[in-house]
Amino acid sequence: MNESRTERLVIDDAAAGMRLDLFLAGHFSRVAAFGAGLSRSEIQRLINEGQIVLNGNKTKASARIRCNDWIDICFVPPRDSKIASEELPLEILYEDGDCIVVNKVAGMTVHPAAGHWSGTLVNALLHHCPDIEGIGGTRRPGIVHRLDKDTSGVMIVAKNRVAYQSLVTQFKNRSVKKEYVALAWGNVTPDKGVIERPVGRHRSDRKRMSSKYFSNKSREALTEWAVEERFTLESKDRARPVVSFLRLRPHTGRTHQIRVHLADSGHPLVGDRVYGKKLNIAVKKPSDDWVVEAFPRHALHAEKLTVNHVRTGAPMQFIAPLPEDLADLLRRLRRSKC
Repeated sequence: MNESRTERLVIDDAAAGMRLDLFLAGHFSRVAAFGAGLSRSEIQRLINEGQIVLNGNKTKASARIRCNDWIDICFVPPRDSKIASEELPLEILYEDGDCIVVNKVAGMTVHPAAGHWSGTLVNALLHHCPDIEGIGGTRRPGIVHRLDKDTSGVMIVAKNRVAYQSLVTQFKNRSVKKEYVALAWGNVTPDKGVIERPVGRHRSDRKRMSSKYFSNKSREALTEWAVEERFTLESKDRARPVVSFLRLRPHTGRTHQIRVHLADSGHPLVGDRVYGKKLNIAVKKPSDDWVVEAFPRHALHAEKLTVNHVRTGAPMQFIAPLPEDLADLLRRLRRSKC
């Protein structure tokens, strides 16, 4: 059985001043004892995951190394790339020989990744339709678009290569129509509008995206929105908080696009702990504002998806009903208006 092993490198004068990732890329390309070597991107991933440390501490790929520094590299045996099928519940909205459309539940990750090797939508799909294995990739078979883990709603998955290529092209050409509903903090005004701001990786927090404080790389992003309802919450505070129920149509598909566009406009999603309000668990009061603040996930649901059939070209629209948690929150808010 393969076991993990750790190698230590000590820096000499010749390497002093180099970037850590560049030094290691050169090292692995020269030393046969490490096998086929590692690419610079693989090295950067290992650094980010803490498998490569500098002087015993987690570091950055851009760190400059000095004489007598030491680098520890932990080599973990490769994981079996075959994804296990799992008998998990699926709410199927539509299925034919080319595609399957599901209503993804909040809390389910779309495909396996570090820390989420089981319990994903792909694990469930491989049990339901095993022929999708390998369609479009090993780790993401059949997946042509994604939803965040805590976003619920409609997703379409390809079941063969013809469908995969057709759907990928439709998403790339932006002929797919997507419609979401959401609850956001604040009195969103006017009644409708468009947010058109590029989105990129946050320049100081690599786990977040931003339309205001991104690094040099960003991509255009456009979100159309309309207010369906507004709710003024009962609160003991002098300023009574407002929540807006929105319908959103993203014309692009950037990571966290809707969440980022709303948060950077001053109206983060209810329940969004990454881009929105921090929950003050000490303030537990049986009022409407507490019920909304305590919502356990970001209040975003992919309600509608319209694509062209991969063979006939006929438009097909799929609608995912609201999940019970979001429907219940809306019922509470509407009762508070009476």
